[in-house]
Amino acid sequence: MKYLTPLKIKIKKLDISESYFLGKVEFEGEEYKINIQGEWKEKLLKLPFKLGNQKKVLVRLSGPNDIAVEDYLMYRGQSDWVEIDSQEILHFAADHQDKLDTLEVYIE
Repeated sequence: MKYLTPLKIKIKKLDISESYFLGKVEFEGEEYKINIQGEWKEKLLKLPFKLGNQKKVLVRLSGPNDIAVEDYLMYRGQSDWVEIDSQEILHFAADHQDKLDTLEVYIE
C-alpha cells in the first residue's frame, strides 16, 4: 500500500485507568479526548472528524528516541473522541505511556 502524508496529532496526556488509557490530544488547534483500549470484536479507529472513504488505516504512536508502535485498524467513522481499539497499541502504551507524544494516521 502507498500512503499519503499522515495526519499528525499531538498527544498531550495519557493516563492509565484499569485496562485502558484516557487522555487528551490536539489536532489543528482543537483539543479532543482520546481512549485507547484492546479490541473487542475488531481493531478499529474512530475520529472526531471525517477521513473520507477510508476503510483500513495505519495508526502509529511514537515518541523521542525512535520509540514507536503501529497497527492496521479499520476506520469506523466519527466519534466525539479519538478511539483506538488495538491490543498491540494498548500494550505498547502501557510500557511507554510517558514517552509517547505523536499519533499519526496514514491514509491510502
